[in-house]
Amino acid sequence: MFANFAVKKSFFPTFTTQTLQHYKMKILLLGSGELGKEFVIAAQRIGQTIIAVDSYENAPAMQVAHGFEVINMLDGDALDRIVAKHQPDFIVPEIEAIRTERFYDYEKQGITVVPSAKAANFTMNRKAIRDLASKELGLRTAKYQYATSAEELQKAVQEVGIPCVVKPLMSSSGKGQSTIKTESDIEKAWQYAVAGSRGDVIEVIVEAFVDFDSEITLLTITQNNNPTLFCAPIGHRQERGDYQESWQPALVSEKDLYEAQDMAEKITEALGGAGLFGVEFFLTKEGVYFSELSPRPHDTGMVTLAGTQNFNEFELHLRAILSLPIFEITLEKVGASAVILASEDSTNPTFSGIEKVGALPKTDFRIFGKPTSRPYRRMGVVLSHDSLSTPINEVTERAKETAKLITVNS
Repeated sequence: MFANFAVKKSFFPTFTTQTLQHYKMKILLLGSGELGKEFVIAAQRIGQTIIAVDSYENAPAMQVAHGFEVINMLDGDALDRIVAKHQPDFIVPEIEAIRTERFYDYEKQGITVVPSAKAANFTMNRKAIRDLASKELGLRTAKYQYATSAEELQKAVQEVGIPCVVKPLMSSSGKGQSTIKTESDIEKAWQYAVAGSRGDVIEVIVEAFVDFDSEITLLTITQNNNPTLFCAPIGHRQERGDYQESWQPALVSEKDLYEAQDMAEKITEALGGAGLFGVEFFLTKEGVYFSELSPRPHDTGMVTLAGTQNFNEFELHLRAILSLPIFEITLEKVGASAVILASEDSTNPTFSGIEKVGALPKTDFRIFGKPTSRPYRRMGVVLSHDSLSTPINEVTERAKETAKLITVNS
């Protein structure tokens, strides 16, 4: 039942290949969290040079990169300085809080921005990507409005209706996101959104609540002059706007899968460039709703570290960036991931219970190496896998229960 997940159409090994001027490319990674760390590891394996950038020292990706820089990436002049200093072949954004309008200038200088300057600019701001999806491409989305003040939020909620979801235009990992269930929630939702917003844009999107049966991430890989490919859909569960467990494959009807693939292909084509996109959808009785898009490896896609595919999402992103043709993406196992969360603040977090997880079959884990912790901060992930015939709910429950064995200590 899983054989046709990876591609939408008949696929033949006919590729356009590009001869690379230099085998060793220099990549400037903007953002150095756990996703960036796995990307650096994938790049190191095929001899690329990585400079990791973040706002604090000893970020996860810095620990495995060739070099690092600590700057505020919303400072355009500071960003210009490190680009001029390192002269990268590629700029790979990993977070939202970047002065992305500078990317257009970098492209003019001959630097490849991943997937493209347009993609980075549009997807770093929920307003741009939502208007592209809904107004320009005609994709099905939840009803939505924007607000730049608590008073505008009040009017937007009246227009959209209660219940509804409020999100900062610029944020990640669920920061600043909340659900309005009564009018008394509006002021609190505004304050929470402002506090969780990244960058200097103080604006929120208000979305009508979608009565969905499930939500999925469709990892979509665009290639230079070669076909767009799709991974098997990934299911996930969220709390506080952030994923808690993810599993692959999600059980999706053929009709819904094709509709999601069609939407994903349209919006990634409109954004341009090569790389991996994490495209999120709601599955409802009325059909598929476009939700959000990230132009980079997705946190729910960490399930691919369980060996569910012939290439994990970080390897796919890298290969697409370097114009290495990807013949196919095959589903090798079923798998699940479950997050390891901190419960308190610490400047020197330690972990207990790792040996218990290490002793379990068909199980693995990653500790991200973040130098500090705070309540609900994602510090690691547990991975579980099994044969393709194993019910996916069994593997997901195993990952979820196993993650409870590891405790983050202050």
